[in-house]
Amino acid sequence: MITVYGEGRGFRVVWLLEEMGLPYRLRDVDLLAGVENDPEFLAINPAGFIPALVDGDATMVESIAIMEYLIARYGPTPLAPAPHDPAFPAYQQFLHLGEAGLGVPIYFVNVSSRLAPEGERRNWGARKALEVFESRLGLVTRQLARAPYMAGDAFTAADISVAYTLLLAHMGGSFALGEAERDYVDRVAHRDAFQRALDTCHATRNWWGDRAPGR
Repeated sequence: MITVYGEGRGFRVVWLLEEMGLPYRLRDVDLLAGVENDPEFLAINPAGFIPALVDGDATMVESIAIMEYLIARYGPTPLAPAPHDPAFPAYQQFLHLGEAGLGVPIYFVNVSSRLAPEGERRNWGARKALEVFESRLGLVTRQLARAPYMAGDAFTAADISVAYTLLLAHMGGSFALGEAERDYVDRVAHRDAFQRALDTCHATRNWWGDRAPGR
């Protein structure tokens, strides 16, 4: 049985598993309570961040790497274009952009705005991170002007990567999405697999509340 440890970016992994129809279980990790109080999880990921995945003898961390593993291990799947497919370059770019280009900077914007002392919430690092997020978001906006999804006409795992981060930015209150991005998020959030993932990820559902897309 595949076990996913933690929500947060683990929502991406759960969403992918639902899209692929793979059996799994979600094991909660309470970061607020402190991972130092969760020795079972620290044995899986001593670095103490989420998500993590255990699949038989395989143990992995990093949400995008986990997604690539699941696709390679349990594919083929239409969620990942084949390397010879013309959609493959865009798929690869946006699969990784969703975290490296968008997810990392918006994380620092979110934690600064929510957790930093009042006088430090708009510090230089937070402002620079927002600039980086906005510049990379321009690539998403340009792609949406060309096609309904990140890799073209078909939904792929790249959309799971990007859409989750757009929701992270929007729900965290750090960034107001434009109309094209809002329509895109709403479109993918109406997928049955997204809604099943949301029903599984109770902490995510509770955080988003009535603002959860697709409802």
